Amino acid sequence: MIALLSASTPIFIGVVFLLGLLVGSFLNVVIHRVPVMLDRSWRHEALALDGKTPPEEPPYNLIRPRSACPGCKAPITALQNIPVVSWLALKGRCAGCRNPISARYPLVELFTALLSAVVAWKFGFTWTTGAALVLTWFLVALAFIDIDTQLLPDNMTLPLLWLGLLLALCLPAEGGRLPVDLRSSVIGAIAGYLSLWSVYQLFKLLTGKEGMGYGDFKLLAALGAWLGWQMLLPIILCAAGVGAVVGIASIVLGQRGRGVPMAFGPYLAAAGWLMLIVGPSLLDSYLSLYHY
Repeated sequence: MIALLSASTPIFIGVVFLLGLLVGSFLNVVIHRVPVMLDRSWRHEALALDGKTPPEEPPYNLIRPRSACPGCKAPITALQNIPVVSWLALKGRCAGCRNPISARYPLVELFTALLSAVVAWKFGFTWTTGAALVLTWFLVALAFIDIDTQLLPDNMTLPLLWLGLLLALCLPAEGGRLPVDLRSSVIGAIAGYLSLWSVYQLFKLLTGKEGMGYGDFKLLAALGAWLGWQMLLPIILCAAGVGAVVGIASIVLGQRGRGVPMAFGPYLAAAGWLMLIVGPSLLDSYLSLYHY
């Protein structure tokens, strides 16, 4: 099987696409449950600080309880949980109560699969593909959590940061591919955090308002650890540019009022993924302009 995957690029991309569908199904669980888990944890901590005993609650994590229809609470069976296919077969409705099931679930699965296939096409049958897939899946989950809640949970951004540093420490640098060298990774993590932290502090000093959350600092630090300090400026410029265009457009179209906070994490995640795929080539093209 390994020989077949290494010898046939189309088959390898197809297998990674199917894997991406399965991971996308799990990411739907992560996107929905992690904020609820955080809220429960914060409530328990608040009660403990107040000297009160948190109430006994049934387990709630990424595994338990089983996924169920939010309307009739009927458990979702394995056949009803096949990525994309089950949603299409059920015509987007619960098998029991026939309440609509959001189209976002299959879209996240398909989106994850497509990004995974692009990673497999770009890097081929190498260890780089495995690392790039992990980064891709983290970014998908973080982007959608931020869209829903304007939160970038520490229990996801910090492991992503440490994984990037660990990758640079344990594996040799690939030269334009993952992992980057340890020096670039460490500087990227530090510079990524401090750059947005400095912007936050300056904005707060000038306006008295908070322009972004600390989760954005940690996400950019993680991207710096994975991609190196050389990718930080392209990531920031791309994220800020697209975010500004989308923000202005949503105000003009009346979809969002002035002064209403907008999640910046999805733009950082999208820019980081783009730099993962095309960043080294763009950087080489730019530097070649100065070679005579």
